[in-house]
Amino acid sequence: MTHSKQQKFWNRIAGRYAARPLKDPAAYDAMLADVASRLKPSDRVLELGCGTGGTAIRLAVGVAHWTATDFSSEMIEIARAKPAGDNLSFVVADAGNAFDSGPFDAICAFNVLHLVEDHPAALARIFANLKPGGLLITKTWCFADMPLKLRALFSLLRVVGMFPAATALTVSQLRQAIVQAGFEIADERIFGKYSQNPYIVARRPELADR
Repeated sequence: MTHSKQQKFWNRIAGRYAARPLKDPAAYDAMLADVASRLKPSDRVLELGCGTGGTAIRLAVGVAHWTATDFSSEMIEIARAKPAGDNLSFVVADAGNAFDSGPFDAICAFNVLHLVEDHPAALARIFANLKPGGLLITKTWCFADMPLKLRALFSLLRVVGMFPAATALTVSQLRQAIVQAGFEIADERIFGKYSQNPYIVARRPELADR
């Protein structure tokens, strides 16, 4: 699926995406609490693939500024219509220009890295736009670790335009890609019932560490 087709897919489903209830509110709240505990009031944070902005609105209250980006203009339009603080900016941006106001103290990518075609390039860009000691906080679907029947279903849904283009990573491959980009993995947890959807916190080493 090309970049423009991906945008069309997410623009088309934005309304349904926004209306969809959370499947596991307790796990989501626990994840947000962990993210918030790692951020400081002075932090400048970038979120990649913010969707319709619910996570950004919840977390922006604890930092100096939160820049929430998504390449879907329809997603951002829905996000901008929601009540939010003055320290939160919603920006239409893809991976090529999302980092314009960096470097950042933290970069968040929730359920988005599996949608990226070139993981080494994306992680290198994230690394380059974090301050030394800065955090990458991510949650990623690792489809290659899912049962074969589910993977076959997702492939069928993708053919008929009901599922996005996604890279099939294993959890091990995801960890390896993060480390090869120069990060140190600081924590890894599972929020919810799917071990194939790990929450990983990685740190760009301080200059003295390298």
